[in-house]
Amino acid sequence: MGFDTADDAAVYQVTDDIALIQTVDFFPPMLDDPYLFGQVAAANALSDIYAMGGTPKLAMNLLCFPQGKLPQQDVAEILRGGAEKVREAGALLCGGHTIEDPEPKYGLCVTGFAHPERILKNSAAQVGDLLVLTKPLGSGILSTAAKAELISQPQIKAMVDTMTQLNAAAASVMMKYPVHAATDVTGFGLVGHAAEMARGSGVSIQLFSREVPLMDGALAMAREGIVPGGARRNQAYLEPSTSIAKTVPDALADVLFDPQTSGGLLISLPASCAQALLEELLPHCPHARIVGEVQTLNQHHITIA
Repeated sequence: MGFDTADDAAVYQVTDDIALIQTVDFFPPMLDDPYLFGQVAAANALSDIYAMGGTPKLAMNLLCFPQGKLPQQDVAEILRGGAEKVREAGALLCGGHTIEDPEPKYGLCVTGFAHPERILKNSAAQVGDLLVLTKPLGSGILSTAAKAELISQPQIKAMVDTMTQLNAAAASVMMKYPVHAATDVTGFGLVGHAAEMARGSGVSIQLFSREVPLMDGALAMAREGIVPGGARRNQAYLEPSTSIAKTVPDALADVLFDPQTSGGLLISLPASCAQALLEELLPHCPHARIVGEVQTLNQHHITIA
């Protein structure tokens, strides 16, 4: 399992009872604080294991930095942030690799395990399912706004808290239910990752735009035109397979295409179980909401209502 359906990680069956899950992710800083950057990058990399229904066990650092230009203390803080997040996940950090690069970059290669029969794909959503999203959207927009000093410190803190939150608790709750498909929402935005799920499953998905949880300030910034280039690229790429109702405000649509860093899980499960899952998620993920439904395939993979 892996690239053929744009799944979140590669899966290799080792025995009848053990499947190995392998993923890697790293990127340049979206925050000025090196420790928090390390935390966010690690949480983001670990997320793919949770999205597949697995438990992370081993991690290795991937670090690029401009030698002599980035203070050694900042490098240490990036690594400390990542190490603490790996420890929080209950995994072991087993070294890694560094190279010199003009732009700092950090992330992890992560190995996890699961029972082969409990692996979750992003390509098995079924008609009639409801979709649950576990974290609010807006990190791309708010990161852009933060660089321009357009949002408040409480809004920045709330954004960082969301990005550094592991998807571990959400995944633990999710695995108690008959989930058909799951993925995590990252660089392609909610619409992009929902489209991958729809395309791989041979279905269409309707998103309930006004039910989607948003980070404080994200919609206001989108109304002001503070939208990262990645959101525009996502929208341009997905336009042929997406239908947006005229009643959906442009700014709200922008947030739905916004590229996320360390976003939440998008879970497709029978409608009869969705409310129970949501109620069990809320103590761990207070912004979790039912955000869409799976429909019979029509001319658009995604409809935004």
